[in-house]
Amino acid sequence: MAPSFTARIQLFLLRALGFLIGLVGRAALVLGGPKFASKTPRPVTEPLLLLSGMQLAKLIRQRKVKCIDVVQAYINRIKDVNPMINGIVKYRFEEAMKEAHAVDQKLAEKQEDEATLENKWPFLGVPLTVKEAFQLQGGEGCTLAAACSVIGVGSDIGGSIRMPAFFNGIFGHKPSPGVVPNKGQFPLAVGAQELFLCTGPMCRYAEDLAPMLKVMAGPGIKRLKLDTKVHLKDLKFYWMEHDGGSFLMSKVDQDLIMTQKKVVVHLETILGASVQHVKLKKMKYSFQLWIAMMSAKGHDGKEPVKFVDLLGDHGKHVSPLWELIKWCLGLSVYTIPSIGLALLEEKLRYSNEKYQKFKAVEESLRKELVDMLGDDGVFLYPSHPTVAPKHHVPLTRPFNFAYTGVFSALGLPVTQCPLGLNAKGLPLGIQVVAGPFNDHLTLAVAQYLEKTFGGWVCPGKF
Repeated sequence: MAPSFTARIQLFLLRALGFLIGLVGRAALVLGGPKFASKTPRPVTEPLLLLSGMQLAKLIRQRKVKCIDVVQAYINRIKDVNPMINGIVKYRFEEAMKEAHAVDQKLAEKQEDEATLENKWPFLGVPLTVKEAFQLQGGEGCTLAAACSVIGVGSDIGGSIRMPAFFNGIFGHKPSPGVVPNKGQFPLAVGAQELFLCTGPMCRYAEDLAPMLKVMAGPGIKRLKLDTKVHLKDLKFYWMEHDGGSFLMSKVDQDLIMTQKKVVVHLETILGASVQHVKLKKMKYSFQLWIAMMSAKGHDGKEPVKFVDLLGDHGKHVSPLWELIKWCLGLSVYTIPSIGLALLEEKLRYSNEKYQKFKAVEESLRKELVDMLGDDGVFLYPSHPTVAPKHHVPLTRPFNFAYTGVFSALGLPVTQCPLGLNAKGLPLGIQVVAGPFNDHLTLAVAQYLEKTFGGWVCPGKF
């Protein structure tokens, strides 16, 4: 199903548009924007900051550690590191200390035993940060990676959990759609977007993923099998090192390919599992499948939310092209990423004919993957074609997110797993994908990969 000559020209022009937007942004940064020196956060010296959420919760329940001491340790780390990374832009230190004091008082009364506390509040007393889409502000990936938090909440419709998790070397899980409520998010997804937007956990330690998912899902957790024992040797592993050669995306870095092959060799020779290399030809349409998803109407007939309408608060009309011109003159109130996204959205939304064409491709690819994976298979796939890019560089490669976006369009559960650092100290990682509602498989593999390859690397130690 090769694209027509006209379609290829259109896609080439869109990529060129993204590239030009990126060049404008980078030029503005060089000529007059803020300058960022290369800095490295100091290594963590406080032992409390190096414990998982589950470990902290257990120590607090057992009254071996005071909640107020844990919260103070994280406040100290935030004050030390956040001026460098700007991951948290809204502090609530006083409120957090009051809440920590209340937890310690409750535990001091000894009205409930440890087992009851664990069942009711598995993360009682553990500090938490939340992505800005939930009516708050923050850079969840770098906040967690810099040890300014231990567990966090993110949302994902194209990779907004998995890409930051990959770039920062932490774990992030996009659950099966419909399991975790999206209540409280802004903007509220409507139409088909509502079916594919997923709220999920982000954290430094893999053992926190499943317990976090249980808490976040509430009654929806019944749709998953998180308490089912997973025997990794009995799983079938499938892998693919790139999307098959789409000219829209960057080539996959050799560092990432070699790391994936190390994982494959380990699974085959050390674990003794069944491992098979596959070539899913329709993966090269990943970007088009995601756009088709975003162009679709919901079952109720509602049109998807347009990003440009969100820019025009209270019904104000916004012209992305005019705002780009104003931005070049320093007169626009919008950021270059938001203007670029609005421009691309304006040009990319599919007609009904094109939507139907790629909807058929999506259904075919989904069936191929679901049939292949069954209830005992996982698929290993790059989290992104490149390691963490510098600021503004993603604007010159606007379609690379399709490496994560495709699984949003397919509605499959995915866990991003860190796999150490490359020679330059940048995180490596991989996506682990399973069939619908088989989240327990990806989470079990995540714990195994953490144990084998080290997981999150403490900042400042490279």
